[in-house]
Amino acid sequence: MPATKTARMTRASTSPLLLAVFVAGMGNVTGRIAADLGIPGKSWPTPRTTETEFAALTRSDGDLDRATFGAGCYWGTERWFANNLETKRPGCVRATSVGFMGPEPPREGEFPTYKEVCTGRTGHVEVVQIVYDKTKCTYEELNDHLYTFHDPTTKNRQGNDHGPQYASVVFAHDESQRKTAETVKAKVQRAIDAGEITDYAGAKVRTAVEDATVFFPAHEDHQRYLEKRPGGYCNHRQRFSWEGVKLGRM
Repeated sequence: MPATKTARMTRASTSPLLLAVFVAGMGNVTGRIAADLGIPGKSWPTPRTTETEFAALTRSDGDLDRATFGAGCYWGTERWFANNLETKRPGCVRATSVGFMGPEPPREGEFPTYKEVCTGRTGHVEVVQIVYDKTKCTYEELNDHLYTFHDPTTKNRQGNDHGPQYASVVFAHDESQRKTAETVKAKVQRAIDAGEITDYAGAKVRTAVEDATVFFPAHEDHQRYLEKRPGGYCNHRQRFSWEGVKLGRM
């Protein structure tokens, strides 16, 4: 993932109309930034929460649960859940946050930074953590969606992004999630073997299913990155639709 660029706007005395024209003309200033300025934008349907609000969500509502997925660059992974899936299944995705998770419990005081994770030496994966409403969609449906927009057959790689931080991983929060993740992974493999999914680079699903550990949220600029910059870097795309897969549903 290329380094991000932070735009700095110099405060100036100008009219609201001129400000609106200026912002509307900037290709990387839309979504919530535009909405905050009172300009029609392209905000995602899933509301943005603060870290504190996000952490408290599942404690305040028994219908909510967490899911954590790694599928390459977390900018795109978040968009495919917070925007794409929530548009298709309103009410399913209640909140998202991008960050890092490792397969091993962290050492005391450890809090990996984006630059450290990008070295590939920390063992952490770029992930999106999702709070979803169990009355609106199932954990299995979240796993189904995961495989439609990334390539699970390329180990530690999505397109131009190489390294262990870009691994395809399902971090299961309990035994039920682990079983479901393994079931969906096997379903995808059957569909590949049957020639019903053909838009992957390889023929073997390499997605790992690991126990969830500690989630470390990324810094604020990377949260909802592609909502703020809809034309930004992303290797994810629609690869297939489950509506066209028959054997994979068995």
